[in-house]
Amino acid sequence: MQQRTAVGLGAWRRRLPRLAAAVCLCLAGAAWASPPRVITLAPNATELVYAAGAGADIVGTILRSDYPPEARDIPRVGDGIQFSEELILTLRPTLVIGWQPSDGTRSLAQRLAPLGVPLIYTDPKSLDDIPDLIRDLGARLGTQRAAEDTARDLERRIRALRPAPPPPQTVFIEISADPLYTLGRDPLTNDLLARCGGINPYADSAIPAPQVSVESVLHLNPHVLILSPYGRDTLAARQAWWAQHGLAAAHADRIYAIDADQLHRPGPRLVDAAETICADLRDSRARP
Repeated sequence: MQQRTAVGLGAWRRRLPRLAAAVCLCLAGAAWASPPRVITLAPNATELVYAAGAGADIVGTILRSDYPPEARDIPRVGDGIQFSEELILTLRPTLVIGWQPSDGTRSLAQRLAPLGVPLIYTDPKSLDDIPDLIRDLGARLGTQRAAEDTARDLERRIRALRPAPPPPQTVFIEISADPLYTLGRDPLTNDLLARCGGINPYADSAIPAPQVSVESVLHLNPHVLILSPYGRDTLAARQAWWAQHGLAAAHADRIYAIDADQLHRPGPRLVDAAETICADLRDSRARP
C-alpha cells in the first residue's frame, strides 16, 4: 500500500510543472482577452446593455439612444432606420444588437457573419422576457452578476404589480393626435395592460400601430384614455378636446399621460410604465 502511494505521489509531482504551465497560460489568456465591443441599433438595446452592467462596452449606437444619460456620449452609426455599415465595421464590434429584423440589419448580418460577429435581436413579447434578455446579455458580455441583480429586481417589481379591481377596463392609448394613431397588435403592451387590469380594444388590429377615427373611439367608449407622448400641458388640452367631442372618460377625468420612452421602448423602463399604468387604472376605478 505504501509503495503504491509513493508511486502515485511521484507521478503527481511529475505532472505539477505541466499543470502550473497550463494554469499560467489560462490566466494569461484571460488577461490578454479583449473586452467586448458592442454596437446597439435601437434605444431599447442600449438600455438593456446598460441594465446588464455592460454599458461601458458600447462603442457605437444610433441617434435616439439617449438613456441613461451617459449613452449620449457614445459615437453614432445611424438613425435606427439607416446606418453606416462601413462605420460599424471600422469600430470592430464583437456583438451587434438590434430590436427587430429589417432590411438594414439583414444586410449588416451578412457582412458580419464572415467575421464571426453575431447580430442578435432584443424583441420581448411580455414583461417576463425583459429580465431574461438582461440575463442573456450578461452571459454574453461577462457581467453575469450585475445582470442577475438587475433581472431579479425587475422580476420582483413585475410580481408586485397591482391591477385595478375587476372587471377589466377598456384602455385607449393615443400615440398621435393628428392623425389619430393608437397601439394595436402589440403583444408586449397588451401584456402590460392585462397585468394592470386593462384591455386594449384594438388588440386584434392587423398592425401594431393602426390609424383610427375619432368616431370609432367614441363608439367604443373606452373607460380610460392614456396619452403618449404628452406632458401636463398637452394632457389638459387633449382632455378638453375629447370632452368637447363627448368622450365620457374625458368628462370623468379618466385621462392620463405617460412618458413615451418608458412605454414605447421595450426595455427595463417598461416596468416603470407598468407601475404607472397600474396606478392610473386603480385611480380610474374610483372615478364615476
